[in-house]
Amino acid sequence: MNHYESVFILNPVLSESQVKETVKKFEDYLVSKGAEMIWKEDWGLKKLAYPIQKKKTGFYHLFEFKAPGEVISTYELEFRRDDSVMRYLTVKLDKHAGAWAEKRRERVKSSKK
Repeated sequence: MNHYESVFILNPVLSESQVKETVKKFEDYLVSKGAEMIWKEDWGLKKLAYPIQKKKTGFYHLFEFKAPGEVISTYELEFRRDDSVMRYLTVKLDKHAGAWAEKRRERVKSSKK
């Protein structure tokens, strides 16, 4: 199983319940395909660097997970099918990026305490 990180931006016109429902849908999809969720982060509503679909903001979410490589193509197909997703990016983490992600997780955990 490979180590991945996925960031996606949801449409800012969605209600809080719609955002949670969409995030849960993608998480459930990964788990149903045998992925192991390592970390989830809700970065909230952020200003975009440039307008996307005439929107200037979006809800950012990050997933860090381990999954078989063949899952990623169908996972990204789900992003393309969902109209509430404005942009997404999934990257495979090497050992150095994985170590950095672990440090980031620890930093976030300690800042929430």
